[in-house]
Amino acid sequence: MISGIATDRRANLLGSVWMIASMAGFAVEDTFIKAASTTLPIAQILILFGLGGALLFACIAAMNKEPLFTKDVVSRPMRIRVCFEIIGRLFYVLAISLIPLSAATVILQATPLVVVAGAALVFGEKVGWRRWAAIFVGLVGVIVIVQPGTDGFSMLSILAIIGMIGFAGRDLASRAAPASLGTSVLGFYGFLSIVVAGALFSFWESAAFVALDLQVSSYMLGAVLAGVAAYSCLMKAMRTGEVSAVTPFRYTRLLFGIGFGIAFFGEQLSYSMMFGSGLIVLSGLFILWRGRNTKRQ
Repeated sequence: MISGIATDRRANLLGSVWMIASMAGFAVEDTFIKAASTTLPIAQILILFGLGGALLFACIAAMNKEPLFTKDVVSRPMRIRVCFEIIGRLFYVLAISLIPLSAATVILQATPLVVVAGAALVFGEKVGWRRWAAIFVGLVGVIVIVQPGTDGFSMLSILAIIGMIGFAGRDLASRAAPASLGTSVLGFYGFLSIVVAGALFSFWESAAFVALDLQVSSYMLGAVLAGVAAYSCLMKAMRTGEVSAVTPFRYTRLLFGIGFGIAFFGEQLSYSMMFGSGLIVLSGLFILWRGRNTKRQ
């Protein structure tokens, strides 16, 4: 019995380390993309980033002998997942290019709240009034950060909110995706959808693509490598420890995103951002705690 408990703790500790590594990787990816956005058009960033990530995941799938093209790939959940991935990636990349990295990162942390609400509405999962209240508090935190109706309000913040909703929809669709599709296959099609997002946005942006110099090339290479590594670490984390033990460490992305924003882009934190992010994190942790207790009953 003691050995089993020790094994569970070890798995949870290992899963938590994978999750922290994943969040650090995503923050690094965001930093490189924001740096590249000062030179490259958004459409070009999306296409290059998507192609690079898809190529890497295709190689990983080949090494693992996972077929990329099966009938499950075109299943309804996968089609829905691709649509939400396009929305999430496009609007979030726009957000981190046009608003402070720290602000976009904070708003993104509301994704788990929207996922829980969506799971109740779409999959019929039981969510009690306490968790609904926590979801409401977390969304209030988003409003505090965005500050609608005040001088500090920027319409550009809506980009991050739409991106966050897109990622929440993607996560919900991933839960319904066929179990036969492995991490590499999901990653391959996830990055391919980014290419589609870039191609679609290029018609709207109407900006000529720019020749890459060594510095910008290094930014894009760094973004691709960090993105693929972060995605892989995330999948490893979710399959190593208990979800309720590992998931809270998603919020470490908040620390990495804010830290990189301050260190590399000279951003500053406002009181409203700190208060709003506190509401989001606390409500998210409460939802996870309530979900874990409910399962034990």
